[in-house]
Amino acid sequence: MAGHSAQTRLDRLWSRGTEFLGCRYALMGGAMSWVSEQHLVSAISNAGGFGVIACGSLQADALDREIAATQALTDKPFGVNLIVMHPDLEALATVCLERKVGHVVLAGGMPTAGLIRRLKDGGAKVVSFAPSLGIAKRLIRNGVDALVIEGAEAGGHIGPVSTSVLAQEILPAVREVPVFVAGGVGRGEAVVTYLEMGASGCQLGTRFVCATESIAHPAFKKAFVRASARDAIVSIQVDPDLPVIPVRALANGGTRRFVEVQRQIAERYRRGELSQEQAQLEVELFWAGALRRAVIDGDVEGGSLMAGQSVGMVSREQPTAEIIEELVAQALAALAARELREAG
Repeated sequence: MAGHSAQTRLDRLWSRGTEFLGCRYALMGGAMSWVSEQHLVSAISNAGGFGVIACGSLQADALDREIAATQALTDKPFGVNLIVMHPDLEALATVCLERKVGHVVLAGGMPTAGLIRRLKDGGAKVVSFAPSLGIAKRLIRNGVDALVIEGAEAGGHIGPVSTSVLAQEILPAVREVPVFVAGGVGRGEAVVTYLEMGASGCQLGTRFVCATESIAHPAFKKAFVRASARDAIVSIQVDPDLPVIPVRALANGGTRRFVEVQRQIAERYRRGELSQEQAQLEVELFWAGALRRAVIDGDVEGGSLMAGQSVGMVSREQPTAEIIEELVAQALAALAARELREAG
């Protein structure tokens, strides 16, 4: 009986999220460059979650092929993550609309009201990242349909505020649209906690890197399995005049190399050889190349091992469906235990 009521309670807790996403479980796959492609994305959606393609630095034709390949592998809903600073953003948006992608997730900057309106008019639901309450309110005014709040525990490019603080700041104040919590989420108990605080669902990235369906190199996966939470460190900014978005990754030769790369780029910037925008782009190109070398080629020493602090909860390679089943089972067990305590 407790199990049945726990299921009913969980269904109710994330009903807004499942209705918005169109899936069984309000568990979004974080968009990870080179990792979140057709195989993993379709596996997450087929297992009842919501997969999201990472467009990253893909050009329009490559994104078009990726969406088509994903649609061939699943008839379930999935989304596409677009980076706002991408130079061909408008062309990428056109591809999403032409392929009738149901949800477009905007990240890496503040999207314009015009872009949001264009995507919505084209039939897509628009999700955007909000690093603060003020930006969340502004995005809602500009018409986004849902928000993702991602804390500093996440992998890859991060903001300065922890997930728990963002959740406390934003969830009680935002009721207009569904809000999905991300960053350091690795177990179902955490999902329940955020749902009870008012979230409509959660987004997980690091937890899916070692999925059987993930195309990440075996050496990349092995590094994740071996790592603990404290191994996922944040990059430092070398030059105060060259602002760079910090990146969380497993410490290795690549993270040490980034310090030297920053120095070289900063020196060229100070000599007037690069504008600030060009310098920042070179920094981003470094990360894009280093990440590909690690994920695809297996260069786990010189490449970038972008990982969230939840990497310590990744213990083995396992099928995507099994990962999602574990998360749901943990969530149900947490709710059932709570019911027993309340009844006692």
